[in-house]
Amino acid sequence: MAKGMFPGMGGGNMNNLIKQAQKFQKQMEDMQKELETKTFEASSGGGAVSITVNGKKQIVDIKIKQEVVDPEDVEMLQDLILTACNEALAKAEEQTQGEMGKLTGGLNLPGLF
Repeated sequence: MAKGMFPGMGGGNMNNLIKQAQKFQKQMEDMQKELETKTFEASSGGGAVSITVNGKKQIVDIKIKQEVVDPEDVEMLQDLILTACNEALAKAEEQTQGEMGKLTGGLNLPGLF
C-alpha cells in the first residue's frame, strides 16, 4: 500500500481512536455494573404473583399471595408465575437496552450486551 493513500490515518489519529475505544469500553463496563445492581419487579393476577429480577436477569424474589394457591388449579398459578417472570425479565432487558443505547448512540452492535 502506498504511503498517503488514506490521509488522516496517521499514528496520532490511531492513538486517539484507541483511547476512544478504551474510554468506551470503560463506560460500558461501568454501566453494566450499575445495571447489575438494579432490580425490576413485575406482577400478574392483580398482584397475586410478584417477581423481582436483577440486572443480571436472575430471579431474586418470588411472592405468591396465599389465596391464589389452589391445589385444584395449579395451571393458573403456573401461568401467573410465568407471566410475571417474563414481564420482569422484559423490563430488565428494556432498561439494559435503553441505557446501552444512550452510550452507543443507537449503534446496532449485536452481541455487545
